[in-house]
Amino acid sequence: MDSAPLVSVIIPAYNAEAFIAQTLDSVLAQTYQTFEIIVVDDGSRDRTAEIVRSYAERDDRIRLVQQANAGVATARNLAIQHSHGKYIAPIDADDIWYPRKLEKQVQCLESADASVGLSYAWTVYINAKGTIVARYPVERLGNPEGDVLTTLVFSNFLGHASNPLIRRSCIDHVGGYSPGLLAQGAQGCEDWDLYLRIAEHYEFRVVSEYLIGYRHHDNSMSTNSMTMAKSYHLVMTEMQRRHPEIPVAVHNWGRSGFYNYLLGVSYAGGDYRTALHWLLQGAIADPILLLRPGVYRTLILSSLKLVAQPVMTLVWKDHRTWVQFKRQFKRQSKPSLASDEIASNEIASNEILVMPSERRRGLVWKPYDILCSRRWQAVMRLNQELARQKQSEPRIKSGVNG
Repeated sequence: MDSAPLVSVIIPAYNAEAFIAQTLDSVLAQTYQTFEIIVVDDGSRDRTAEIVRSYAERDDRIRLVQQANAGVATARNLAIQHSHGKYIAPIDADDIWYPRKLEKQVQCLESADASVGLSYAWTVYINAKGTIVARYPVERLGNPEGDVLTTLVFSNFLGHASNPLIRRSCIDHVGGYSPGLLAQGAQGCEDWDLYLRIAEHYEFRVVSEYLIGYRHHDNSMSTNSMTMAKSYHLVMTEMQRRHPEIPVAVHNWGRSGFYNYLLGVSYAGGDYRTALHWLLQGAIADPILLLRPGVYRTLILSSLKLVAQPVMTLVWKDHRTWVQFKRQFKRQSKPSLASDEIASNEIASNEILVMPSERRRGLVWKPYDILCSRRWQAVMRLNQELARQKQSEPRIKSGVNG
């Protein structure tokens, strides 16, 4: 449609030859076709630029911009500078979108007023082959909408950088992604930082459908959890300074949850010593982590693997080599989600990826799950109360001034 607003898809890419074609294919397969794609090659040393050029030769909506390696925040900001759309749609160079992602989110923002600055959707996790292996559980946590600042401090419920559709006017107002984190030796929370700054001034809306595939693969296991933690601390320290009304307990609960995530990242990457560090830090921030049964399994296995590591390195040079060795003997398994819960996981399909609500039958609620659910609901209620207070402030001030 001629009246359809232009969406600027921005893709930072660094050594992304393995997945960049799949990412571009998923964008080109969108039912909403009024878009441009700006790929910023962030100093790649592989075939990333060559692959993107081959796509640009076939579709003039795709543009390649190259820069010396400067980090993901600078790459995204450069893409935004070269873009012209009413909406900005970030996607990382190894993730995918399902076909109606842009259509649904554009409809969401076009039907809302200018106070709504960002639309997000639900996410599934995919492996290197694109198979769905899990889903991000935000739909069971209340689907935060409206003023979401306090909830967003507690948890990055968007999950990752490939999720939102953002009004360009919001980015013009609050500024883009922060290169200052990398300059301080921190990286990994640039997207969360931007969402928080947007949430200070604008409302969020959710599209309650699974529309994004967030990829976990061998390269993602090499994430440096220490730089991620430093990034998180810098962002949240600034939020505490600007918003003292958000209770310290919310920050502690959120920090424990983030350390729990870093625990998983470190363990999956074979960094067992660091995994134990994050287990301890998570328990200090919020002792209810010790009610999680998996913590003790991780504690035991990490300790055993640390003891065995000197021997294992004589056979396998690193953790990735060990993982590849194991896969040779691992029987191919189906996705962990039941087949009748998935309408489609093929990029070429025009169907929306639909997953019904969790089945309650046979579900066992552990104490940790119950407490986490109660914490989430408490934060949601607190968010609503603080939002009401913020809305009443102008009226109070105008009454005093009058």
